[in-house]
Amino acid sequence: MPIPASQPVAPAVLTDLLDGRWAHVRREARVRMAALPSPATYDLTTEQHREQVFAELHELAKSGYPRVGFPVSHGGEGDLGGSLTSFEMLGFGDLSLMVKAGVQWGLFGGAVEALGTERHHDRYLRDIIELRLPGCFAMTETGHGSDVQHLRTTATYDPATGEFVVHTPHEAARKEYIGNAARDGRIAVVFAQLIAGGSEHGVHALLVPLRDEAGLTLPGITIEDCGRKAGLNGVDNGRIWFDQVRVPRDALLNRYGDVAEDGTYSSPIEGDSRRFFTMLGTLIRGRISVAGAAGSATKSALTIAIRYALERRQFTRPDSDDEVVLLDYLAHQRKLLPALATTYALHFAQEELVTTLHELTTDDHRQRELESRAAGLKAATTWHATHTIQTCREACGGAGYLAENRLPQLKADTDVFTTFEGDNTVLSQLVAKGLLTGYQQHLHELGSVGMARFIADQFVGTVIERTAARSLIERLVGAVTARDEDADLLDRGWHLRLFEDREKHVLDTLARRLRRAGEPGADAFEVFNAAQDHVLRAARVHIERVVLEAFVAAVDRCADPDAAALLGRVCDLHVLSTVEADLDWFLGHGRVSTAKAKAVTGAVNDLCRHLRPHAAVLVGAFAIPDPLVAAPIASGAERDRQDAQRGHDQDRLPRKEDSGRATAS
Repeated sequence: MPIPASQPVAPAVLTDLLDGRWAHVRREARVRMAALPSPATYDLTTEQHREQVFAELHELAKSGYPRVGFPVSHGGEGDLGGSLTSFEMLGFGDLSLMVKAGVQWGLFGGAVEALGTERHHDRYLRDIIELRLPGCFAMTETGHGSDVQHLRTTATYDPATGEFVVHTPHEAARKEYIGNAARDGRIAVVFAQLIAGGSEHGVHALLVPLRDEAGLTLPGITIEDCGRKAGLNGVDNGRIWFDQVRVPRDALLNRYGDVAEDGTYSSPIEGDSRRFFTMLGTLIRGRISVAGAAGSATKSALTIAIRYALERRQFTRPDSDDEVVLLDYLAHQRKLLPALATTYALHFAQEELVTTLHELTTDDHRQRELESRAAGLKAATTWHATHTIQTCREACGGAGYLAENRLPQLKADTDVFTTFEGDNTVLSQLVAKGLLTGYQQHLHELGSVGMARFIADQFVGTVIERTAARSLIERLVGAVTARDEDADLLDRGWHLRLFEDREKHVLDTLARRLRRAGEPGADAFEVFNAAQDHVLRAARVHIERVVLEAFVAAVDRCADPDAAALLGRVCDLHVLSTVEADLDWFLGHGRVSTAKAKAVTGAVNDLCRHLRPHAAVLVGAFAIPDPLVAAPIASGAERDRQDAQRGHDQDRLPRKEDSGRATAS
């Protein structure tokens, strides 16, 4: 398959596109973070690491970093998208600092802002922004992680004193893995079952002090250090128990539910469940932030591995004494370049998600869609990070196992990303549930003909409409005239149609499968449980379509024709490597023939070879400052070592003239 040659492109041209709308935030972050201590912290003890991270957190506060996303009325800049972008950039540094900042200003501060009212904002936000009040986000419990709705901590209102009594009723209700709790936190946003007027009103959040000014725990509070973890040891995770701890009535973050002095409960939202999900929806930025930081860590790993692969040499060609650069081997290209292509794709999907949240108005439909997309992208990006960082470690051999080269640390620090801010499997189920919402009212009342008609009429409106650059996507798909078997493998319209068709088919069959839950005598739980493989596939293929469309939109807005052409080839590699990974489905469902499947694999090989000369530019475009890369094998040290080794070897080899003299004698 002939691929038109891509012209050389300066990394800065791609950087401008990658930096996007909040380019100024990214530029400032690079300068600010390069001045911090090296992110290579493998030689620090737990306490040294915590001290360093807390000191760096104060430096961030002094720099104005946390002000970006908070309201102007309380000392902030009111730029939500800029705040999320700035947090994403922290993923290039010490990930413990990223998590610590996320706890303080994203989770703790974000909860006070989103769930509190003016009295809470006036009293706490400036101190939170300036780090005069370090805090915690105490949601997860030992017995309940993802199932937040059934937390067991209680907050019972006592009208006699006008106080809430916060209590841990049993061991499984203790707060677990709480960042900032073990050492630095002085107050916590505690999620608990609210009991007032003799009735339960679901999960609400309250501000509960943990320590006094001297750092001593307050009466009724017990805190235990979670201890050393596989990674992120600069974060002081702890466990918290509450023993009949009393807090005043105004400690309740009461935007969505309030309790009067006499114990009367009121809320602007009817129904505990609807109110609960509305509350959680305001905290969506946590999942978006984790996805962004995971993307940054992935870019760091790829930068290290690809720079090393461009320097490291192994084995000689049959016709030459020169050893071959690792990235010249197709097997090595296949390890790294498809992962690099997907990293680009996820970057543009993340950028679109941040923009959508930044511009979101009070639209319930758009809010639900955004929450679903944030959940899906968080799962996709963190799973991609876990897989890619491991691949980068292996691609660097023994050098990748050395702590000084950061890959083991990146692997350990990002591993937990797949399960915090929502377990990825649970989040994927939320995505599928959101996709099925459009079917819900019809599932139990339509026959097969009616169902087919509904799907044909409604699918485009309820699912496919939720895309980037809608008119562009529709134009590209509409231009496809060839049958799948005859389609050009690099035809973007065919790519888009293939992904849409797969999503439509998977969701259609899932809806039919779950319809059995409404049949007489059916066990709805067992029907859903038996279909979980199908549920997870529906979520994955939906997100893969969303990611592709974001990439296509990014290529379209690239003003430089050479850069756009190069990105087009990167997009091709992302698409076809994704298709190759799911060839069993495409073959099994008759979407591609055996011959076409073989051609896909050949095209992936061709694209890897095509992009090989551009690999340095593609990672250079991430513009990660060298102090943040912080890996000797990515700094030219490997080239110097090999040059020195070759010089040493040459000195040891007998020279021809020496050989001749020896023979003559």
